[in-house]
Parts: sequence; structure tokens; C-alpha cells
Amino acid sequence: MVQNGLDGEAVEGGMGMPYAVPNVHVDYVLTDTGIPVGFWRSVNNSFNAFAVESFIDECAAAAKADPFEYRRGLLTNAPRHRGVLELAAAKAGWGTPAPAGRARGIAVFKSFESFVAQVAEVSVSPAGEVRVHRVVCAVDCGQYVNPDTIEAQMQGAIVFGLTAALKGAITIDKGRVQQSNFNDYEMLHLAEMPVVEVYIVPSTEAPGGIGEPGTPPIAPAVCNAIFAATGKRIRKLPIGTVT
Repeated sequence: MVQNGLDGEAVEGGMGMPYAVPNVHVDYVLTDTGIPVGFWRSVNNSFNAFAVESFIDECAAAAKADPFEYRRGLLTNAPRHRGVLELAAAKAGWGTPAPAGRARGIAVFKSFESFVAQVAEVSVSPAGEVRVHRVVCAVDCGQYVNPDTIEAQMQGAIVFGLTAALKGAITIDKGRVQQSNFNDYEMLHLAEMPVVEVYIVPSTEAPGGIGEPGTPPIAPAVCNAIFAATGKRIRKLPIGTVT
């Protein structure tokens, strides 16, 4: 799908940002790695959410503004984005001190006609090890029937995104993937799973998707929390240890 001369899938989630910024230029460079790839949960929204929401957080830091308030001020024309952003921030206690040794990061993103905001509460050890303790998720997916399904999908999308953000490296040697199974492709362990709280916005809007929109905001929310905790920006995934 080509839009304005761009591959619509490659810039999915990058074009049409909700923020009231007058000058936006979106482009991409296609690199032939020689390695076939396939679609991933939330497709291109995954990495484009990481780019957009990390960049917005950097803009907030440059403006010496609170990351939540900075986003909120730029979402005057995006009421559903703003609604989930405000709900997630309120439920997470944004603006109040985080528990000792922890910091919070926030991100908001629309994909598959659903709107999701997440606040991640994170600690970073002296050795640079990242631990996500709590994720507060607000979702507006329009009209819905079964809230338990929505909660389960958000939980699943968050743990999927956390595994990718924290550990999900695939390495290639002489054209071959080195990982073979879960013994050398490590997933997030049960003991590492954060507490996840899901809040659903009542809505009369048309139904949106729910299987994928929970994944895009989690990596930037975690990385923005790492910046709040350490002053170090993460621009490459997986995070691994923070050095």
C-alpha cells in the first residue's frame, strides 16, 4: 500500500501522528538485510510507536516539561488519545512520588482503530538490570461486549512486548538464526512479570481491534521510565542492560 509515495506499511503508525505539531516529515530507508522477515504482533506499529513516543519524550525533556503534561497539551485535537492518556496517568498516580528506587514512563498510541496509553513503573539496578514492576494500561476500543477479553488481550500484548523490549534479540551467524528454542531465546519469566492493571474507557464509538494495540506503547513507556530513572536514552532494542 503506497501513500504519498511511501510504503504505507513501513510508516504505519508514524504517519498521521495525533500531536498538534505544525511541521512533520516522515520518511524511511529500506535496508536489504538479506534475511527474510515476517509480520509481528501489531505489525509496523511496534517499532514506529517506539520511535514516535521516544521522540516525543525527548522533546518534553528538551522543553523541560512533564512528559504527561507535554503530551496532553499537544493532543487538543485528539480527544480519544487524550482520554486514555489522562486515565492511565491518573490510575498510575502520575505526579505523585514513585516508590523508592523506581521511576515512571508514559506512552500513548493508536493502532487498529483502538487507543491505548500505558504507564510503566521501572527500576534499574546498579548493574544496569531493568525490572518492570507495574504497568497501568488504559484502552479505548470503542463499543465492546466482554471486558474480560479486553483485559486478557492487553495483558498478553504487554508481556509479549516486554519480552521483545527487554530480551528479544535474534542473532544471525553465516546466514543462520542462532536461536533454536526457548532455551536460547529467553522469554519473560513468570517471576519477572509486572503487575498489570487494565482500565477500559466506556465508549459508543465503532469497535476497534483489541488483539494487537496493547503492544506498541509498552517499549517506549519502559524506555521513557529508564530515562526518568537514569537520564539515559534507549534508542535500540532489545534493551538488555543499561550502561
